[in-house]
Amino acid sequence: MALYSEKVMDHFRNPRNVGVIEDADGVGEVGNAKCGDIMKMYLRIEDDIVQDVKFETFGCASAVASSSMATELIKGKPVSEALKLTNKAVAEALDGLPAYKMHCSVLAEEAIQSALDDYYSKHPEKKPEA
Repeated sequence: MALYSEKVMDHFRNPRNVGVIEDADGVGEVGNAKCGDIMKMYLRIEDDIVQDVKFETFGCASAVASSSMATELIKGKPVSEALKLTNKAVAEALDGLPAYKMHCSVLAEEAIQSALDDYYSKHPEKKPEA
């Protein structure tokens, strides 16, 4: 069996939504010192919809693929759906990750949550009730 699924390899070789959003509504950066992966997510939110999302990732194939897939899963969706994104959903959308690479999908979830936290720190009136 191959180490990575075809979807992981596709998102690694042809990552979606790579780049920077100047004047982003929310920016989040997370990293894992143990493995060296660093992810930065940028969000453009209009009318409570994630209109655009971009990422910059320094890391392995799983980290790049997880970042790419996570952006695909939230782009064009309501912020309420982006808030619910889990690392499990990212890994499942990639047709799985090796167990020792699951931390990459966790980083993707955390990067999006960090960007949303930044957005809400700038727009506290838009934060949903707990």
